[in-house]
Amino acid sequence: MYFLRAHSLLVATYLIWSFSIAIADESEAIRHSYLVMGAKTAIIGEDGVANWEYTRGSRDGFVLPNGNILLAYSDRVEEVTREKQLVFSYSLNSANREIGTAQRLYNGNTLVTELGARPRLLEINTKGEVVADVPLQPETDNAHMQTRMARQLRNGNFLVPHLLAFAIKEYSPEGTIVQVLKTDLSELGGKEGENWPFTAIRLDNGNTLASLTHGNKVVEFNQQGSVVWKVTNDDVNGLFKDPCGAQRLANGNTVVGSHAAKQGISMVEVTIDK
Repeated sequence: MYFLRAHSLLVATYLIWSFSIAIADESEAIRHSYLVMGAKTAIIGEDGVANWEYTRGSRDGFVLPNGNILLAYSDRVEEVTREKQLVFSYSLNSANREIGTAQRLYNGNTLVTELGARPRLLEINTKGEVVADVPLQPETDNAHMQTRMARQLRNGNFLVPHLLAFAIKEYSPEGTIVQVLKTDLSELGGKEGENWPFTAIRLDNGNTLASLTHGNKVVEFNQQGSVVWKVTNDDVNGLFKDPCGAQRLANGNTVVGSHAAKQGISMVEVTIDK
């Protein structure tokens, strides 16, 4: 999986507090610690208490294996220690308008997306230097809606969700599109124009898990682009409210975080049988 680092669960949403599954025996409830971004940037412990907080307004991030936190903001990327010391940074310094994501790569460099007149993926080394520049094809000039959670895959390619293109595109390191998964399929239902892909994760079985924001659903596509599993608001009694974050856990369950759930339940974990 490419959305999980160390032992913290990462889901992009605006406000998330304690998270557990209520079952008959509360002592057996599933609990997780996790990193949350948005209006609150924090690590929430299994007891539901924020045990680390940082500057809010973040968009993407990871708890790194060394315990540091990598965070993307609209204009910069920062790696900070638990003592909030800055150890790495990259600032938007081009003709582009926004940064959409950040991921620490296996070689120690950092993947960043820039949105705007020249949408692109950048690989930044530890000195803050650009060592790779991959052009993107989002099919829109709306910088804010060009893309979000891009991830490098194990084969070296990049998985990039393009909201207004209704497509998840896999790019080679040279910028060639090698596969497209469409999200505006009739079988997915929902109002026209709402199944925007926000987060896309390549699973170990080769399938792709994607959250479809305004469509209020999370979908798993096989390698041919067919829907093999989905969970919608009909399955969770309307709890999805613009789900931007999604992740498949090691236990097989799927966690979904709702961007618009500013109050109430913001994160839901469902089993494969929903």
